Amino acid sequence: MHSKHILIPAAIAAVVSVGCATTPSPAALDQQALQMIRGSFSDRGIAKADWLQQDATQRACSGEHAPPAAQAKQIEAEAMATIHWPANGQYIGDWRKGEKLAQNGRGMTWTDASTDPARNGAQCYNCHQLDQKELSFGTIGPSLYHYGKLRGVKDVADPAALPTLRYTWGKLWNSKATQACSNMPRFGHSHLLNEDQLRDLMALLLDPKSPVNQ
Repeated sequence: MHSKHILIPAAIAAVVSVGCATTPSPAALDQQALQMIRGSFSDRGIAKADWLQQDATQRACSGEHAPPAAQAKQIEAEAMATIHWPANGQYIGDWRKGEKLAQNGRGMTWTDASTDPARNGAQCYNCHQLDQKELSFGTIGPSLYHYGKLRGVKDVADPAALPTLRYTWGKLWNSKATQACSNMPRFGHSHLLNEDQLRDLMALLLDPKSPVNQ
């Protein structure tokens, strides 16, 4: 009886030891998970399996921890360099069209006929509140109600409004330019929306007559 009490714990310890020795490394587990994900997807319509490929910024922000401060600053600087500023300095479009875009979550699915950004919505309400009348909106992002009003934009043509216009355009074009690991879509950088659509969203956010600023 005494010998059994000695041997059983020893056997368990041996099994545990072997198990620890054969446990895959975090890198190997990541690779296994990636292979499983890739094996679950295939090209279908306009949705291609290569959409699973992450760029350097996405890889840096997909880990368990946020990237170090120096790396985050580098990501932001590189993203800032990708921003295409609007042709002829025209930042503002039609807020009515912008509201329709904000309400529209369609686009970039396998059933869509084209990747043309003009077919896509902006799906703003998935993450933000923009209008007090809205009963349903996401909370992943901050409320954008009174976005322009809170920033003192009384006239989008006023030169004093230009810093706010540039910041907002940059945020819409490539959100990583101001927050390295932002969850916000990179609308311009990823060709999700075109310049005219971005102008209409700018109007929704900044035009004093927009419901956002009422």
